[in-house]
Amino acid sequence: MPGRRRGRPGLAGTMARTAVVAGTATAVHGAMTGGKKQAAASQQQAAASQDAAQQQQIDQMQAQLDQAAAQQAAADQQAAVDKAVADALAQQAAAQPAAAAPAVAPPAASVDPVEKLKELAALKEQGVLSDEEFAAAKAKLLGT
Repeated sequence: MPGRRRGRPGLAGTMARTAVVAGTATAVHGAMTGGKKQAAASQQQAAASQDAAQQQQIDQMQAQLDQAAAQQAAADQQAAVDKAVADALAQQAAAQPAAAAPAVAPPAASVDPVEKLKELAALKEQGVLSDEEFAAAKAKLLGT
């Protein structure tokens, strides 16, 4: 086995060993970096998803606030309309004087006072009415 050296490898062996070590180191570094890149991309995607969810919540809250503001504006407008109607009714009631009050009722029946006196006199002559009752009915009829 002449020609073979024992001990340290030759130039080609050293270069081969260096290439293997460098290749392994590169592969390990690539795997580590690729994993970090993938983890970073995953974190970035999760952050983007979380940001989108937060933005959606903000949009929903803003929509609720807008709806509440619209309802409040409608309630304020309705209150203003109600007040205007009440004021108009009050002015209308003030403009109508006592016309709304019932007028003095006319006598129930137009009774001829002369006829009524004749009837009272007939009742007195028949003895149904006394002198005092006749006088009171006559005074009531004549308004004295």
